Amino acid sequence: MADIFDIFTEYSYAGIFAILVALNAAPLLMPPTWIVLASFYTVDPTYDVLLLSLVGSSGATLGRFILQRYSSFFRRFAGPQRRAGLDIINKTLSKRRYGYGVASFLFAATPLPSNMLFVAYGLMGAKNIGMYVGFWCGRVVSYYVMISVSRVVLVPFLQLFQDRYVGILVADAAGVGVVILFACIDWDLLLTDKKLRFIRPRVWRL
Repeated sequence: MADIFDIFTEYSYAGIFAILVALNAAPLLMPPTWIVLASFYTVDPTYDVLLLSLVGSSGATLGRFILQRYSSFFRRFAGPQRRAGLDIINKTLSKRRYGYGVASFLFAATPLPSNMLFVAYGLMGAKNIGMYVGFWCGRVVSYYVMISVSRVVLVPFLQLFQDRYVGILVADAAGVGVVILFACIDWDLLLTDKKLRFIRPRVWRL
């Protein structure tokens, strides 16, 4: 893993941009990108924190765009009732002028992993520039904060990845579970009658 840092460090900000695009285009088993950015800064403190945050958020946004686009392919495997529920969420957010932008910003401004958020966007068939703008702005804020405090709170990335790999697996499993739960909610009933009901996945009926 140390060799990977050495390779991308040679290309400065362009190398960091490339690795963040790759990490954010993957749906699972990737470490949080703020840890990667903070690790680059820890290895080489000559990086400008603001520029590193801007480059990092741009790479993350492009990667999440790719993830969202190919996640939309799996929408066809959802049943009609589940697709209808996802369409209701899409319409609800789209009706609000900054619905997608605010939702993405609030999520991205935290250090929470955002892979499952964009998988959900893909399943919803969302097509709104606001989700990318909000995500980019939120990531600039969160990356700047996390990189700035990295020397105090950051365990070196290589050690973290080696010792806490199980934590990454648990976080990804939890994210998958949240997306499944999200897709199984009868959103039409919830938004119209304020009643919570779940739609059983097809596999449960086999």
